[in-house]
Amino acid sequence: MTEIAPVTLRGKYVTLEPLSLEHHEGLVAAASDGELWNLWYTSVPRPEAMSQEIQRRLALQEAGSMLPFTIRLNDPETGEPGQVIGMTTYMNIDAGVPRLEIGSTWNAASVQGSGTNPDAKRLLLGHAFESLGCVAVEFRTHWMNMQSREAIARLGAKQDGVLRAHIRMADGSLRDTAVFSILAAEWPQVRNSLDYRLAKKR
Repeated sequence: MTEIAPVTLRGKYVTLEPLSLEHHEGLVAAASDGELWNLWYTSVPRPEAMSQEIQRRLALQEAGSMLPFTIRLNDPETGEPGQVIGMTTYMNIDAGVPRLEIGSTWNAASVQGSGTNPDAKRLLLGHAFESLGCVAVEFRTHWMNMQSREAIARLGAKQDGVLRAHIRMADGSLRDTAVFSILAAEWPQVRNSLDYRLAKKR
């Protein structure tokens, strides 16, 4: 596997930048767009916990198990990255296979359904398969997060199974985790589908 190092990835709608503490205020504003921390089936930091979450992700990057990104909305006129709209990561990195998971993702409510999520996934998947040499990329989500499960399936990922009573949530409940993956051999077809979807959004 090519060494996983911080990198900036620019697409049609979004730019993914290496996460830093300088993104704190923008991330607080993005999470406040829809008060995303109130969604019980996902985990988005509250404003007062954002700095701690940034530091947690950066510590995991230092340990080699995560590569976190800040998601910025591209200016429609210039194409330059502007407003911060969320976070995403490469996580559970296994350089020996090699494979990784795309996860710990959230986006401001006002941009959901606008093409920003498939654009970000196109960038992350392309880098994982074409630059890092991954043989598989995994996605995991709460079984009850129908929006996320449908979005992952629309990417072309196949469901591998469900891990029952897998994670203890902040409210004490147990999460059933739906696991999906895309294999390297499937990437050309998935890429074509994503490119077609993004081309239709003008």
